[in-house]
Amino acid sequence: MSGETTAQRGRRLKDRLPVRLRHHWKPAAALGVGLAAMVGFLGDARISPYVTSSSRVEGDPITEDVKGTVGLYDTSEAHSIQLTYKQTDFDKMMKEFKEDGTKDYIEADLVLDGVYLNDVGIRLKGNSTLSSLRGNRGMPGGGRQMPGAPQGAPAGAGGAAGGKGRQPGGGQPGGAQPGGGAGGGFGGMTQYDLSADKPEELPWLVKIDEYVEGRAYQGEREISLRPGANAQVPLNEALSLSLTGKSGQKAERYTFTELKVNNRPSAARLMVEAPDTDYADDIADGNGVLYKAKASGSFEYRGDDPSEYESSFKQLNKKGSQDLEPVMKLIKWADGASDEEFARDLHKYVDVASLARYVASQNLLLNFDDIAGPGKNYLLWYDLDTKKFSVLGWDYNLTFSGDATAGPDDSTGMGGGMPQGMPEGAPGGEGMPEGMPEGMPEGAPGGAGGDREGGPGGGRGGMSHVLKTKFLALDAFDSVYKKAYRELYQEFYASGTAADSVRAIAGQARAAGAGSKELDTAVSKLTKTVTDRSAALAKDKEVTG
Repeated sequence: MSGETTAQRGRRLKDRLPVRLRHHWKPAAALGVGLAAMVGFLGDARISPYVTSSSRVEGDPITEDVKGTVGLYDTSEAHSIQLTYKQTDFDKMMKEFKEDGTKDYIEADLVLDGVYLNDVGIRLKGNSTLSSLRGNRGMPGGGRQMPGAPQGAPAGAGGAAGGKGRQPGGGQPGGAQPGGGAGGGFGGMTQYDLSADKPEELPWLVKIDEYVEGRAYQGEREISLRPGANAQVPLNEALSLSLTGKSGQKAERYTFTELKVNNRPSAARLMVEAPDTDYADDIADGNGVLYKAKASGSFEYRGDDPSEYESSFKQLNKKGSQDLEPVMKLIKWADGASDEEFARDLHKYVDVASLARYVASQNLLLNFDDIAGPGKNYLLWYDLDTKKFSVLGWDYNLTFSGDATAGPDDSTGMGGGMPQGMPEGAPGGEGMPEGMPEGMPEGAPGGAGGDREGGPGGGRGGMSHVLKTKFLALDAFDSVYKKAYRELYQEFYASGTAADSVRAIAGQARAAGAGSKELDTAVSKLTKTVTDRSAALAKDKEVTG
């Protein structure tokens, strides 16, 4: 009516809700009621998520791939790296590492073979290797050399890999020393006295995409600068990678490089491909999941909660489409399998021929720290087509140590007792102290959290891994193991490949600036180890056939 004022009524609550919600309020209400019921029924029970998608797509694709001018791991070319960072950032990083072991990234500018990359991430890389930076000594890879034992000293309790008369490090006591520096300590391993005053000698992980998402250099997002500089550059690791790769097994690419940090003197270093997402893409057409064992973890069944295994394994690729479930199933089966069940069913879970080649390779390379070693240096590859695992090696800086005369039935590492000549009180030997020095990887002999599998070769205070120890102990796998051993012996030693590779690797190290009398001595030691190993194996009829 004209002249009248109409009072406006406020909007009702339901009118304030979005139109779609008003039209579909019933499903939403049902969902809310369902969630409330689950909370009331389950209480504080843990719900463990599982990813069941079989997608091969990675969640972090490379969007900027810097090509460069020289192949990153072309061993025929000279390489150089320049790292520049703020000293205050470095000092803060070192302070935090010394206080609590934190290994955080700091920003740096990188010049790689003449190509400039701004804002890469760098951090310290390693576990016991870095112990000297925290004031610890007498440990693997950290600080001073452990005293050697007199000839004929106990080789460590626990025996060898078990079964068929295998003995720890048969042959002469003492043992070979790894090429690339002073020996001694565990199995003759090289000891590094690292210092914050010499950053050019520190082991570094360089992450190309830490601060620039999606960036890579020639398809690589991570580069590892391995422990050992100049005369101590790890020739033995380069040799092991070379032989493994030439045998058709997966191995990281490597080369030697000249490293310069800020205004410090340059140092010759070994640069190695880091196992990461891109590394996994090169295995079996990338149709699988790669898991990295952690030094702090174990191969122990801990129930069906995936979070219980995150301290033992790191998934390197296909995050979001795959998960740790395959590893959990493998561990659960291996943990509970009797010897008969293990012999009968291993092929259902593991590529047995591949495992035989892996185990044989570690023996032939005299690897002190393999799948059963204190650093747990192995990768698990789960093939999504075959639904089976393969064991892959990495971190070979403790190869060519121990007894050069060890045969296929002798132990060469901690998976079956210690190398001969180990001092009394060393891990696995008599008189082992209850506590290990701070910084020793959790799970190492005498430390907390060690693998609980006893099995053949575990022994008192020793390390073991059920996949290796049972595989070697059971007669059911003897033929496949010996066949792989004989084939790899021919490829590594009988063919002369190892001896030729030592000469080539020594030349590459010298080209990177490592030339010195000390390096010549290291080359001579490694050459002698290879020569002695070749001669000893050539006399073994079980090896030569």
